[in-house]
Amino acid sequence: MASSSAGFVTGLTAAAMVTVGYLAYQASANVPEELAHPQAAGTPVAAVTKAPRDKRHPTALPGGSGVGERVVYSLDDDRVWLVDPANRVLRTFPVMPSTVDPPPGVYAVTSRSKRITGSDGTPIEHVVRFAGVDGVTIGFSAAVDGSTPSPDPRSRTGGIRQSRVDGNAMWEFATIGQKVVVIR
Repeated sequence: MASSSAGFVTGLTAAAMVTVGYLAYQASANVPEELAHPQAAGTPVAAVTKAPRDKRHPTALPGGSGVGERVVYSLDDDRVWLVDPANRVLRTFPVMPSTVDPPPGVYAVTSRSKRITGSDGTPIEHVVRFAGVDGVTIGFSAAVDGSTPSPDPRSRTGGIRQSRVDGNAMWEFATIGQKVVVIR
């Protein structure tokens, strides 16, 4: 009996490894050259240039933010775009950044939680995690009470807050493996 359980666990582990490899490949596919080599966490990002913006339409999708289906998060604009496979913006909305930013680069959604308590003690929902910096997990979330206050600058948090309506849209769009492009 024990050997069949061990074989089953080994098979599940191998299947999980193949799935993770496949998702990593998907996340890296179609990455523009300027985003193909993101800075390592903890290294200065001063050399990263800001993606081009349409000055007449400040909420338009920035140039150089990749191609295909993706979430685009602008650190400088505190804004998110949900982009379909044909590069059309399905939705864009402002966000309240956390105290810890991910370096610009290409990521993939790694985990999600329907409803939990945030690291700041706030009940949150629709948590979509995609990065980590020095032990701080970075992800999008919405406070259950709908608030989007500025984070306490003395705390190291990674929760990028959005409204509940925008959180619902993110939850529907950003499933496990979804590409997330972080730009300046």
